[in-house]
Amino acid sequence: MSGKSLGLVFFPAFDWAITPAHPEREERLLYTRDQIVEEGLLDLPNIKEFRPRLARLQDAERVHIGVPGLAQLITDAHLVSAGGAITAAEAVMRREVHSAFALVRPPGHHAMRVVHGTRGFCTINIEAVMVEYLRRHYGLNRVAVVDTDVHHGDGTQDVFYHDPDTLFISLHQDGRTLYPGTGAMSELGSPGAFGATVNIPLPPGTTDQGLHVVLDQLVLPMLEDFKPDMIINSAGQDNHYSDPLANMAITAQGYARLTEKLGADIAVLEGGYAIEDALPYVNTGIILAMAGLDYSRVVEPDIARCPRQSETNTRYIAKLVAEWQDIWRRRDELKREAVAKAGDLWQRRRNIYYDDSGIQEQQQETVRQCPFCQGYQTVATQADSRAGGSRSAFAAIIPRQSCGVCRRQAQAAVHNAKQDGRHDHYYLQDKEQDTLEEI
Repeated sequence: MSGKSLGLVFFPAFDWAITPAHPEREERLLYTRDQIVEEGLLDLPNIKEFRPRLARLQDAERVHIGVPGLAQLITDAHLVSAGGAITAAEAVMRREVHSAFALVRPPGHHAMRVVHGTRGFCTINIEAVMVEYLRRHYGLNRVAVVDTDVHHGDGTQDVFYHDPDTLFISLHQDGRTLYPGTGAMSELGSPGAFGATVNIPLPPGTTDQGLHVVLDQLVLPMLEDFKPDMIINSAGQDNHYSDPLANMAITAQGYARLTEKLGADIAVLEGGYAIEDALPYVNTGIILAMAGLDYSRVVEPDIARCPRQSETNTRYIAKLVAEWQDIWRRRDELKREAVAKAGDLWQRRRNIYYDDSGIQEQQQETVRQCPFCQGYQTVATQADSRAGGSRSAFAAIIPRQSCGVCRRQAQAAVHNAKQDGRHDHYYLQDKEQDTLEEI
């Protein structure tokens, strides 16, 4: 038997659900588990199963600022899901396996840096918690996260939007046609990290043909240029033609070939809600591809239902690829222009809706542009719930390898905000010291 060693982590989270009949439920993983057991994949010598560990609250607070506190917003299931991703990553870092696939839930890629509740089925960002854990404990620097879920990975984008060392690439159904509505090409990262955010919004009805044009002509060359220390795949399977929550036309073969070409070190399950028709086949194809085994006979029983790509979509995707190739070629020049235009401070205001929690958040974010480090960030946030409650917070974030001036200014910003007394809570997140402190 040939192949590469692969680690698998399963965590179906039997005791966690948004509602009992919600599409994001434990059966998503149970059908996959049944399929791979029936196929005998767990009996193969190069596939090894690992038990998930429990992440610590500190691991999550290395990424998130929960208001009024992250511990009040999550359950142990969230920490096991994040811990499962960490388990997979550690197996790779310790060279116990060549790569690993964490089949865990709850998912995470819609969870942003500031957390008031659950949105898009996500409360903490599983991949981001794993990335920051690896940076803290293994010294990783340049990381690429390729999000292949049908929904834009807005939470992962938000966490890394100011980080030039994280290349975040999201392939998704165009946000003008699907939740969460973001992920336009114009979202490119803040000036100091310009071009490290890459959004590729695809038209509904995109098939394997369009997906692999984007992969071959954009994603793989970008990864080659960026030269990451590690590639992570946010592996959402809801681009499948049978998925009930979206409108794309990808097959299990399309996903498996994507996985083989991408060569991710770690894959982490995100979405995918065709529980019987797609997930067992797509996940089996991904597992075989990651293990370097033949996946050519993984075919859905109803494959005849899969539509063909329209000529209109083929032309649209070709134009999209050409536009992105031009941006990528000129990214250094465009970054210099963005930094010069921003001056000392870059700001943006946003409205963020928590669809699962009924919370409307208004947020103002400010980034100091520093010539010696990544600068620091402040976030002023106000959240109003449909139940009538309201809470606000002000936070300052000190990134890794910050200079002394930025550290002092960030500390002063949060103390000055508390003296003004306009918010309910005040936080200082210090990534250099690995602390989150309520002031």
